[in-house]
Amino acid sequence: MSSFEEFPVEISPAFEGQRVRKEDMYVEFGGPNVTKKFELVRVKSLEEVEDGLVRIIGPDMLELKEGSSNPLGILIDVAGLKIDKDLEGVIERRIHMYTNYIEGIMHLNQRYDIWCRISKKSFKKGLTSLKWWGLGLIRLFKAEMPYIEKMQVTFITDPVEVGKMFEEAIRIYSERDARARGLRDEEVELFYGCVLCQSFAPTHVCIISPERISLCGALTWFDARAAANIDPKGPNFPIPKGEPLDPVKGEWSGINEVVQKKSLGTIKRVYLHSAFEYPHTSCGCFECIMFYIPEVDGFGIVDRGFRGGAVNGLSFSTMASQTGGGMQSEGFLGIGIEYMRSRKFIQADGGWKRIAWISSTLRERVEDAIPQELKDKIPTENEAKNIEELKKYLIQHKHPLAGKIIEEKPEAPPTPQPIPQTPQPIPQPIPQTPVVIPQIASSQIPPSIPTAAGGIRIVLQGARIKIGKLIIKRAEGVKQ
Repeated sequence: MSSFEEFPVEISPAFEGQRVRKEDMYVEFGGPNVTKKFELVRVKSLEEVEDGLVRIIGPDMLELKEGSSNPLGILIDVAGLKIDKDLEGVIERRIHMYTNYIEGIMHLNQRYDIWCRISKKSFKKGLTSLKWWGLGLIRLFKAEMPYIEKMQVTFITDPVEVGKMFEEAIRIYSERDARARGLRDEEVELFYGCVLCQSFAPTHVCIISPERISLCGALTWFDARAAANIDPKGPNFPIPKGEPLDPVKGEWSGINEVVQKKSLGTIKRVYLHSAFEYPHTSCGCFECIMFYIPEVDGFGIVDRGFRGGAVNGLSFSTMASQTGGGMQSEGFLGIGIEYMRSRKFIQADGGWKRIAWISSTLRERVEDAIPQELKDKIPTENEAKNIEELKKYLIQHKHPLAGKIIEEKPEAPPTPQPIPQTPQPIPQPIPQTPVVIPQIASSQIPPSIPTAAGGIRIVLQGARIKIGKLIIKRAEGVKQ
């Protein structure tokens, strides 16, 4: 790895996985408080790229208010004789890893959902300009991906300019994703794995097939194949499918073998297309969370950009703690948005017919994926804000799940019993026999029963006692 002596902060893989808490940050870029943010890699000709150039369009860090949240676009242009457009997504995904190598810079997520923070500590050390971030990326990329001959980085912080380039980035992402839609899992011998997020989720292994994009949404099967071919020792690697143990649930012997090895035995089985029994593990960079709603026997889906509570009353961040970290959590599944367009989308659980609720921000992006016959049957938070409203909506709109919903009915009051006409015998009082407890000298008490001042302690173990009335009297002839 290249030397970084002149840099104001350290740069090392040791910092991967670092977190910068809100109270420790100087500024942040992107994240939940900013609507427009992105990172994009474009392959250019050698003549179009000025190697080592770092540009900043908009205010630099010294011009930003401490503690503020700001828009950000990271635009990276690369060139090299061995680089083609298939590698754009691969290089782009490495922005996450290499940024986290820089002391005091936290990078989360990918594509249009990035969230970055600069720590106060690193700012005080001299990390006062985005140019250091850019120079660090150039050094790291060229050291670990030698096929990159030239590279330049542009940071866009001006809100207007970020908005303009954001639309172009979305278009490019969509084109990449569309390319893989025509390929089927059965048509390939290899799936691909990714362990890029194991610094955050040590037991997570992302399985990428033609019909199941990575959870972060950044790597299609073509992207993962290109990454594994160009960098065999990198985080992406081929997985021979092996025997189909359950093609509907998406269980393959080859996947189970690799996942068990890469998770150090923690995860032994994985279903690619089900949220139950052995669901795919989730990292922390997933675009959406699919969650089970037992009251309707269906699923809701909420995206990272949604604000507020989902129909189950939980926010995205709350459910993320239950979903991520490399766990297998039945009923909770991190997914990439493009997976919702897959022919195998949770096919073992019923596919789209099992979706009962979807956040409005996500619906706008996947409207084309929803089957026509279900478009008016799946509500958002605008139509159903809680479980009771969801039940009513599904029944009224004849959702496929409506027949399973049992509407709660109030219990009927008990039928009054007739008063017997024949006289009943009057209950006689039970004679009360006094319970006499004689005084016992302390010397007569077994050692296991502690004495107490002024009397004795009675210990009853393993007994169930029901006493209507207890009368204690001093026995005649017994002295105090």
